Amino acid sequence: MGHDGGELARARRVVVKVGSALVVDQAAGTPARAWLSAFAADAARLRARGQQVLVVSSGAVALGRRRLGLTRKALTLPEKQAAAAAGQSLLMRAWEEAFEPHAISVAQVLMTRDDTEVRRRWLNGRATVDTLLGLGVVPVINENDTVVTEEIRYGDNDRLAARVAQMIGADALVLLSDIDGLYTADPRRDPAATRLDRVSEITPQIDAMAGGANAGAGVGTGGMATKIAAARIARAAGCATIITLGTRPEPLKAVEDGAAATVIEAAVSASAAYKGWIAGSLSPQGTLVVDAGAATALLAGKSLLAAGVRAVEGRFGKGDAVMIRAEDGRQIGRGLVRYDAADAERILGLRSTAIEAALGYTEGPMIHADDLAVG
Repeated sequence: MGHDGGELARARRVVVKVGSALVVDQAAGTPARAWLSAFAADAARLRARGQQVLVVSSGAVALGRRRLGLTRKALTLPEKQAAAAAGQSLLMRAWEEAFEPHAISVAQVLMTRDDTEVRRRWLNGRATVDTLLGLGVVPVINENDTVVTEEIRYGDNDRLAARVAQMIGADALVLLSDIDGLYTADPRRDPAATRLDRVSEITPQIDAMAGGANAGAGVGTGGMATKIAAARIARAAGCATIITLGTRPEPLKAVEDGAAATVIEAAVSASAAYKGWIAGSLSPQGTLVVDAGAATALLAGKSLLAAGVRAVEGRFGKGDAVMIRAEDGRQIGRGLVRYDAADAERILGLRSTAIEAALGYTEGPMIHADDLAVG
């Protein structure tokens, strides 16, 4: 059974992971300008039809090595971090030049694992990326290799890309690889190997294919096993994953035109996955008691405004999950709160327009409708 490229064509938000081997001309150690230019045209085509595109890009260390004259194959961690520091500006300049002909601005977003694992930072990161997308910018995201330590590393950009897709509610994650999908065995060694066009569930057999037969695939830090691990994260977050050959000049168009790829289907919609995560996976750190009007509004899918909050219970931080309860004791649901307990206490009952005067800042509603699971 083939794939129709539909997941990509229908996606509202697309995260594309681009590895070092595509971004950097390996022989010269300089940006692969022709490929970057063709890819930017491809991404601009998606943008022109109303889709939002984010790029997760490797390549800073490879570009920085050359600038610093670090020619040895194996670098120490401090040398790698120095190379990342020197190469990051070169990487961004290469992306800026690629998108310039399309009048599209790019913005650098550097992340460590805490930015997608710690909920307060996750909310901040998501708000920043949302704002950039709203301004028509293409965020170029990379691991912050200059300061990252082993404890807070993603370890590979496949996993980072999946976490970013989860964080922003993307519908499609495209992992551009040096192989055109997941095979039943390594196609370079086994002529009988066949590619899987669609995967509806990541079974132990799929893991075995990725870990054994395809283990050598991928020239960066992540082979096929890391791609399947990333797809598992994305799938649970309601995001389809497409593994395809990146060396084509317009890899996204190629997928839409039916070129070889493996599509790993999402388990549920992105919105349902996110609400399920809030409802089931997070232990509430406190409670907000709301009036009858707010309770009715929440059940109708509205945000929780400070004006409708009657009491704040517990000690919670910004981004924590809290329970929402009506004054008669009924449980309305739970959500991620945008203020810590002390600030929530100071603004309860206030109209939205009065929040900034009371706190010196505003994060909008107490809990946004997107971050609420009711019922």
